[in-house]
Amino acid sequence: MILNIAAIQDEKTLASLQSGLSALTWQDGRVTAGASAREVKRNEQAAMTDSAGKAMRDALAPIISENPVVKAAARPRRISALMIAKTGPGGHYGAHVDNAVMGSGDARMRSDISFTLFLTPPDQYEGGELVVHNAGMTQSIKGGAGELVLYPSTSIHEVRPVTSGARIVCVGWIESQIRDPFQREMLFDLENLRATLRSKLSSDAAELLTLDKTIANLLRMWGQV
Repeated sequence: MILNIAAIQDEKTLASLQSGLSALTWQDGRVTAGASAREVKRNEQAAMTDSAGKAMRDALAPIISENPVVKAAARPRRISALMIAKTGPGGHYGAHVDNAVMGSGDARMRSDISFTLFLTPPDQYEGGELVVHNAGMTQSIKGGAGELVLYPSTSIHEVRPVTSGARIVCVGWIESQIRDPFQREMLFDLENLRATLRSKLSSDAAELLTLDKTIANLLRMWGQV
């Protein structure tokens, strides 16, 4: 499942984040790539351990982790440390698959879902589309500023070459409580159904109670805590 989410809708919040990008320190993006991805990665990555990087990470983390659609669709168990990537003219990230296991020690996690949060508007750069290849389908995405895209970490994906301007995004990975993507999608469908029924039925309706029970029991069957 590939899902586009309007994660940052407040213009002041978005403007503040975009203003903070100018204070970041950039380094070669190949530093954090896996052995295979390193060969096809040509971009820059922000240093997230200095004061400017930490401020951006602190501002972005709750926007992603507390988003209700992210919670319902991804069922996060762990979310990786955030990274901010910049791709300028001639830069790209060729076709690759994300590492199955990210981090080390207590931060070690399985990558089930990848995400890209677009921070610069699409009219500020040419090219730079996120392309996700799934069986029988290829999807090209150039999100608006503040748009978050969730897509399977199992997929082959790439960032097409940027020919002008600069593409700046926040990226990361989610380990889900629900390991199976089909089960996650079924639960997401049920959550959307529950939200619709809550707007139409009384809170004590038998249909809602049955749906609450079904979602809870599916989480008991499938969930990892």
